[in-house]
Amino acid sequence: MSQPSTRPTLYKGYRFPPAIISHCVWLYYRFGVSLRDVSELMLARGIEVSHEAIRLWTLRFGTEYARRLRRTPRACSHIWHLDELCLMINGQRSWLWRAVDDAGEVLDILVQRRRSARAAKRFFRKLLKGLRMVPCAIVTDRLASYAAAKAVVMPTVAHLRGWRQNNRVENSHQPVRQRERGLQRFKSLRHAARFCSVFSTVCNQFRLGRHALSAPNYRTVMRGRWREWDIVTETTAFDDAA
Repeated sequence: MSQPSTRPTLYKGYRFPPAIISHCVWLYYRFGVSLRDVSELMLARGIEVSHEAIRLWTLRFGTEYARRLRRTPRACSHIWHLDELCLMINGQRSWLWRAVDDAGEVLDILVQRRRSARAAKRFFRKLLKGLRMVPCAIVTDRLASYAAAKAVVMPTVAHLRGWRQNNRVENSHQPVRQRERGLQRFKSLRHAARFCSVFSTVCNQFRLGRHALSAPNYRTVMRGRWREWDIVTETTAFDDAA
C-alpha cells in the first residue's frame, strides 16, 4: 500500500521538490541574475534543471508567493512617497507608478500607459484599497496629476512637494531600472506589471536597510524573514530537500 504524499497541494504535479522550486524563484527575483544563471547555480549544487523550467516556475509561483507575502501583516508609516518611472515597452512610453513609505518599503505599484490625473486617481484608489488606511501626508514631485487626483480621492491628506523631498522613492527606482536593463526591457504592460509586483514584494522581504541595523539585529530579522518565506512557500530547509 502506497504511502500518502506529503507534498503540498500547491506543488501537485511538479517533479522537483518544493524547496528547490522556491529557491530558484527566490534567486531569480532577489538577485540580478538571468534564468540561465539560476540554472547554472543549481547545477553547481548538483541539481539539473533547465532555464525554461525555471521560467515557468517564476510565472506560476512568483505571483502566488508575492500574494501570500502581501497578506502578511507589516506596519508602514503614515507618510507615503509617490513617483512614476518611465518604461519603454514596444517603442511606446509607459509609466510605472510606485509608492514607498519612510523606510523605503514598496507599498504598491501600478503600470499604466499614461500619467494623467485619471491614472493618478486609479493609483491612489488602488493604494487605499490595498493598504486599508489613509496616510497623514503624501510626498510627490511637481506633476500636476498628483494634486488633481488628491483633491478628489484624498482631499484631507497633506500634500508635500518640493526640491529633493521625494528622493526616497526616486532612489528606490534604481533596482527596477537595473533589472529592466537585464531583461532587455519589458515585453508588454502585463509583463512589466507582473515582474515589478513580485520583484518589489521579494525586495521588501529580503532587502533590509542594513545601515539602520547592527549585525546581530540584522541576522535576527533575516531569520524571521526566512521563516516567513518558508511558511509562504510551504517548504522546509533547502539543504534537507536537496
